[in-house]
Amino acid sequence: MSAPAALPALPFPQETADALVRLTQGLEPAGLWWLSGYAAGLASRAGTVAAPGSAPRTEAAAGPGQRLTILYGSQTGNARRAAEVLFDQAQAAGLPARLLRADAYPTRELAGERLLYVVISTQGEGDPPDDAIGFVEFLSGRRAPKLPELKYAVLGLGDTSYADFCGIACRIDARLAELGAQRVAEVAKADLDIETVAGPWRESALARAGELLKAAAPAGAGHLATVTPLRPAANWSHERPFPAEVLENQSLSGREFRGTGFRSYGEVTKDVRHLELSLDGSGLAYEPGDALGIRHRNPEPLVAQVLEATRLDGDAVATEGGDSLPLAEWLATRRELTRLSRPFLAALAERSGSAELARLLEPGNAGFAALLADHQLLDVLRRWPADWTAEALLAALRPQVKRLYSIASSRKRVGDEAHLTVDVVRYQAHGHAHVGAASAFLAGLGEGDQLPVYVEPNERFRVPADASRDIIMVGPGTGVAPFRGFVQERAETGAGGRNWLFFGAQHFNTGFLYQVEWQEALRRGELHRLDLAFSRDQAAKVYVQHRLRERGREVYDWLQSGAHLYVCGAIAMGKDVHAALLEIVATHSGGDAEAAAEYLSSLQSEGRYARDVY
Repeated sequence: MSAPAALPALPFPQETADALVRLTQGLEPAGLWWLSGYAAGLASRAGTVAAPGSAPRTEAAAGPGQRLTILYGSQTGNARRAAEVLFDQAQAAGLPARLLRADAYPTRELAGERLLYVVISTQGEGDPPDDAIGFVEFLSGRRAPKLPELKYAVLGLGDTSYADFCGIACRIDARLAELGAQRVAEVAKADLDIETVAGPWRESALARAGELLKAAAPAGAGHLATVTPLRPAANWSHERPFPAEVLENQSLSGREFRGTGFRSYGEVTKDVRHLELSLDGSGLAYEPGDALGIRHRNPEPLVAQVLEATRLDGDAVATEGGDSLPLAEWLATRRELTRLSRPFLAALAERSGSAELARLLEPGNAGFAALLADHQLLDVLRRWPADWTAEALLAALRPQVKRLYSIASSRKRVGDEAHLTVDVVRYQAHGHAHVGAASAFLAGLGEGDQLPVYVEPNERFRVPADASRDIIMVGPGTGVAPFRGFVQERAETGAGGRNWLFFGAQHFNTGFLYQVEWQEALRRGELHRLDLAFSRDQAAKVYVQHRLRERGREVYDWLQSGAHLYVCGAIAMGKDVHAALLEIVATHSGGDAEAAAEYLSSLQSEGRYARDVY
């Protein structure tokens, strides 16, 4: 296919022009004609509805009091998709609406809003997703306006395997009420089976929006012209994954070693894998920074142990939601067998009659968080035996949790492949071996095996559109995965900006992932600086945040010169790195802690400080 035509002079920034070239590359004439109609539709309504992630445009037919603003904050895409469904249904109902990502929302407009629906996921223990940090800080701070005329509703997405379930949604709901706003619906809290909560909430919230907007509309006002926002074609998804062939599965962790570094579970065997998968024939496209979702089978020994603990027959056919499968197959492919949740523990408490477990489930009991942290499903089934039926067990267990892995490659270098870096979780606790179900499944794959996959875009975690910008990457352990893709991408496109990587692990000999590749990248000039932190190779533990502080003057100078900063890895690491950055900015800018926080917030809002933490 021929290369895309060069763009003439255009009335928007060069990075927008670059994005337009990427968007249209490879489109057939029918697709280009459709896209031209889409753009014309946007122009005809003068930007009344903002596309996801874009800044709001000038209002035409409706003012703030005559529209619904839908604001979302999303870490892995679930809240974004839920907000898009809400937006589409509002459009179908003829309601004037706009859809905005939280970091694209001009907070100065909050005082003038009259109807606001917030869809937000909780990150870790009650934290906001990265794209909503600035909005949450504004809402929580002294600059937040009084909102006596605002009507609002909040939909929270969370995970009941965390003690602070949907914590940030609850805090936003409470803060809006504190500022004088009036709820049109109680805060909704959705677990992994999102639609069971989100569906009824949407129906109620949209009905109320219709009543409020009809009452607010001036006589004779017509509906706004609407166009459904352009979104990537679904193609392959969690429900319909592509069977990717495994091309390679090799160990990255040198000789295996034993330590005590995984939470408080006891002995750990370190095993980090590099997987190369063929996407040939899939049509799947990804950018460095995106994630690959996988569908895994729970390990057969774990399924057998759950069946033994519940005294159920794995060959017995069970029916759930219209599907009939042997119970063992349900447990292997459709249910979560490692992470606990409050609803399951509540069902177990009732069936076992355990007063101890019932007390742990009482609100405010600190033991509940500890139970979630150091027990898996098998532990609690053995600790509190109960009588189960197959149907009751399936109803109590959560659907299988999505597993997303940062893609460790650039298509510009590897073609129709995707590479992954996987830390295989295995440890001893409570008298028996535990595994990470998905990581152990991936570790067991051989060349020629098939792995069901799909791409989960992460638009917030991209190399700079301006290739002359420097980048600083902080990625200890498997958090280095996306940065392998970043460096490949920048090398293949001839980016002029410098690349600086901070990497950390426990031991140099066994944890220096992609050591040879990084050394070769330094030699070729594809990587310009490399700072290393191996925490267990000396008496005093050294982490990436220590290396950042040591290089604080240079880090600050790079940022002042326009560099982009990226952090990937565990949530706790992300917090430690953020604290180090606050200290660096305060020290070298001559400002105080508050000014440093504002500086980093401005970098985030500009898209120059991005995190992918989990």
